[in-house]
Amino acid sequence: MRTRTRVPIPVVVLSLAVLAGACASSDPSSPATAAPSGTTPGVESPASAGPSAVATPSEDVPPPGSDGDRPELAAVRVALEPAVEGLAAPLFVTSAADGTDRLYVAEQDGAIRLVENGVLREQPFLDISDRVSSGGERGLLGFAFPPGYGTGRDELYVHYTDSDGDTVVAGFRATGDDLGTADPASERTILTQDQPYSNHNGGWIGFDADGMLLIGLGDGGSGGDPENRASDLATILGKLLRIDVLGADDEPYLIPADNPFVDTADARPEILHFGFRNPFRASVDLATGNIWIGDVGQSGWEEIDLAPADARGLDFGWRRWEGRHCFDEAAGCDETGVTMPVTEYPHPEGCSVIGGVVYRGDAIPALRGAYLFADYCSGRLWAIDAGLDGAQPPILLSETGRSISSIGIDEAGEVWMTDLSGGAVLRLVEG
Repeated sequence: MRTRTRVPIPVVVLSLAVLAGACASSDPSSPATAAPSGTTPGVESPASAGPSAVATPSEDVPPPGSDGDRPELAAVRVALEPAVEGLAAPLFVTSAADGTDRLYVAEQDGAIRLVENGVLREQPFLDISDRVSSGGERGLLGFAFPPGYGTGRDELYVHYTDSDGDTVVAGFRATGDDLGTADPASERTILTQDQPYSNHNGGWIGFDADGMLLIGLGDGGSGGDPENRASDLATILGKLLRIDVLGADDEPYLIPADNPFVDTADARPEILHFGFRNPFRASVDLATGNIWIGDVGQSGWEEIDLAPADARGLDFGWRRWEGRHCFDEAAGCDETGVTMPVTEYPHPEGCSVIGGVVYRGDAIPALRGAYLFADYCSGRLWAIDAGLDGAQPPILLSETGRSISSIGIDEAGEVWMTDLSGGAVLRLVEG
């Protein structure tokens, strides 16, 4: 059994800095809209470029749409079949892996809806809209069920922006014999983070293979990471965190003893990996434990990052690098120590990457072992081979025509997606 360091701090809060020079689209006082009319979680206008935006590739990568090392993926035909409609800005879909075959869907304004036997329950599973600021890149951004949920565990974990626009990760207890609702009054605050701007809140949370809770946080917002937070180990902004919420007793969480910066002076011990701009959507491959991260780009490139299950303390390069391209020449774009993306695509192909999942289902055999991901703006759905090492080109599977905001899996390993503007949950089927 692993030893873990206890943190006696009930809530993690960093001071809100007074920042100047933010672009107009990042002004926290500007009105936010839930509809994707130019803004959605993870999306920022290319006009918000930071120090420099020079496209200097670190190495040659085949262009999007080429066949790469698994040409059979290019022959796969898939389609998105509407399964549930009438939702309000759905942002996230997942299952609880509890044997019920239910799907759970986050609506941006603060409700989690339950889909059972293909039917959307009228009553929300959880409604915390009274404490959520919603619109633009804010809202109820993600949630996760722990391993063993429904068999002795009844707490789920939610990632949202509060009425002040700051990040909250909290636990809520499900109630009833069938755990069919969660009690809004049961909120247990686990972690908070002041957000200096209204964008780049991250949003994804999930459990790794060791049962530790992973939390994706953006760099704090504005454009170009003006305070260079993503590479600053003294802040949790621009990081992927790893904490123990299941082994904690009277404390919000524990620090896993094998986290990489536990013994590093002035570094936050919650940090697992760093150098992210906005890790809005990620996933853990159930077969390997590897962590796949969609990091939303800024001026010209969207990227997918891969953290092997046993890796600790990886630097994914922002703000020096955007994808495999030098972004901040003044800082010097030395590749030493930087983990480059496994795939990328330029903004003519889209503008906001939606990190996806490794397909382990049975319905589409040709996709087994492929990592699927999408772009919110263009609606394109791509795949790469999750079993290959090194950089790969994204292989186009479908022009979906949808504003995809998340990709999740059900208990059988089949893939589902949310369409933010269409208000729908979609099932991936062979086309």
